[in-house]
Amino acid sequence: MLIQAGYGEVSRRQEGRPVMKIITICGSLKYEKEMMAAAEELELSGNCVLSPIYPVRAGKEAYTAEELDILGRMHKEKIRLSDAVYVVNVDNYIGSSTRSEIEFAQSLQKEVLYLVERGNQIR
Repeated sequence: MLIQAGYGEVSRRQEGRPVMKIITICGSLKYEKEMMAAAEELELSGNCVLSPIYPVRAGKEAYTAEELDILGRMHKEKIRLSDAVYVVNVDNYIGSSTRSEIEFAQSLQKEVLYLVERGNQIR
């Protein structure tokens, strides 16, 4: 997997030196392994990566509505803190939660990057 969001390519510059970007990983947790691989590659490229919490309980049903709300709000806060979001859209798949995260990021004028290039289009 080649990620074109590395240090020096999408990183900011301060006093002529590259400064890491803070990038939040977004995507369906059914692609957890791909999300973890993207996070690793982005970090090794010199970025600070914020990832969603990978569930340790068996399925979404194991969480209360309150817990799911907390996790959702915390992920949105990660997006707020970020310079960009990196959408892990395996096979161009973007579910409703990820779509709302992209829209939230765009409303904050955050850069949106995709594993599978989609242009500026949300499907």
